[in-house]
Amino acid sequence: MRNDQFEKLKNRMARKSVVDIVLYSLGASLLLAILVDGIYNDEIANRLFRMNADFYYWCVRNKMLFAASAYLILFALSAFLVIRKANNKLVEIISAMDQVLKEPEKDIKLSDDLVILKNRLNNIRVDLITNQTKAKEAETKKNDLIMYMAHDLKTPLTSVIGYLSLLTEETQISKKLQTKYLKIALSKALRLEELTNQFFDITRYHLQDIPITKQKLDLVFLMAQLVEEAYPMLQEKKLECVIDKPKSLEFQGDGDKLARAFGNLLKNAVSYSYENTVIKIEITEEKEKIKIGFKNKGDKIPAYKLDKLFDKFYRLDESRTSSTGGAGLGLAITKEIVELHGGEIFVKNEEEWIEFWVEFQQN
Repeated sequence: MRNDQFEKLKNRMARKSVVDIVLYSLGASLLLAILVDGIYNDEIANRLFRMNADFYYWCVRNKMLFAASAYLILFALSAFLVIRKANNKLVEIISAMDQVLKEPEKDIKLSDDLVILKNRLNNIRVDLITNQTKAKEAETKKNDLIMYMAHDLKTPLTSVIGYLSLLTEETQISKKLQTKYLKIALSKALRLEELTNQFFDITRYHLQDIPITKQKLDLVFLMAQLVEEAYPMLQEKKLECVIDKPKSLEFQGDGDKLARAFGNLLKNAVSYSYENTVIKIEITEEKEKIKIGFKNKGDKIPAYKLDKLFDKFYRLDESRTSSTGGAGLGLAITKEIVELHGGEIFVKNEEEWIEFWVEFQQN
């Protein structure tokens, strides 16, 4: 509820309470005056005179005192009734707030003069249900992810132990076979390291924001380095990476974090590219913007999945394979890094081309 709405509600309730007290008091005083002066006047006076004449004349002389006392008593009674009514409103509000916490699925109902508060509590109730649902979904995804990754960790670890055991126990293995077993053990160990790093990503993603330290860097040189480092990964799927770039392009940013973001996009392009195809990286400088695009040929992505690609723990490929299974954090972290640099990221999918575009404002 906005402050101005709360002030209006508070002032309206205060005004209504004051008006109720005054009206109740005047109404009761008028009724008392009619009953005493108009109906029971003679009878009360006669009985009082017969009881004690002196007391009767004293009452007559102090008629205003009795009237004031009667009015104060009626005013106090009226105030008691109004305050009790206000307390009932307070109890009603507290019960409604308690219902929001204990039974958020039920609609909040309040008195007509509390309609503003009723609407606000119902909005809070809906937000609470939505947040609880999202929290449960996130917790389920995280638990599933940890279960899957625990399985994925076990798979390469078993292979590493198995091949190293063979090398240790079998003394008659040929040099060629030893080299083969060592290469397999190394590849599985590297996969194990990658999965371990993904676990650290999950922890960092939840426990802290990503800090950045900006300095002047050359985006073209940074991209060339990333492509060179990705050569083994490209060769594995027989891919070629072509960069359409200017000679240099200066930008004020965190080199390590941007390398991580662009590396995630390049790795994503490799993972979802057809074999024997070309990955295109475009770096362009416009008047007020820097645009960086990653394009690869792959299976068309349904529109409903495009909207979820940057959600944490979301995996485009829902099949679990130890060779390609990721944590579903790469694109989510990439988006956060880009936004920390004041940029934006979006994805397009036209026919077989999957395109990720990053845009920064010129420094």
